[in-house]
Amino acid sequence: MKKLLDWIKPLAAAIVIAVALKLFVFDLTIVGGISMEPTLRSGERLFVNKIGYRLGGPDRGDIAVLADPAPTPGGSKYIVKRVVGIAGDTIEIRGGVLYVNGERLAEPYTDVAIASPDFGPFKVEPGKVFVMGDNRRSGASRDSRSFGTVPEGRLRGKAEFILWPVARWKKL
Repeated sequence: MKKLLDWIKPLAAAIVIAVALKLFVFDLTIVGGISMEPTLRSGERLFVNKIGYRLGGPDRGDIAVLADPAPTPGGSKYIVKRVVGIAGDTIEIRGGVLYVNGERLAEPYTDVAIASPDFGPFKVEPGKVFVMGDNRRSGASRDSRSFGTVPEGRLRGKAEFILWPVARWKKL
């Protein structure tokens, strides 16, 4: 019986530590869909830092995993989007170009102009963020242009790395 307890105690401690880390520190998620192309591809596995947003707010440019503000039947509970506007920012899309606070935002992570009607100007409310997918083709991303700004509390974490497939392994 003593030998059994000698095995069970460290195993139980390891399980408790692993569960605590997954709940509060990091997570892994799988990208579903095309809304973040060309940065992320469907099926890629991401390492998500969950503690960062508990210690500080999101930054413009972060790739965030968030609870879907407008879930669809059969869809995922979470979505992956880029933070393009934080509290106090004014967002506007004119002629296929994104402007933040009146200045054109450099977006090296996308490969096309925004293929949607002009939008805004729209001021991001306190405690909220404006998110968009990197795929700017018409209808490719359901984001803040359709469901509005997202409360910071709905952000589950910041995607830090592509872990799988190995050929695409990189820091985001």
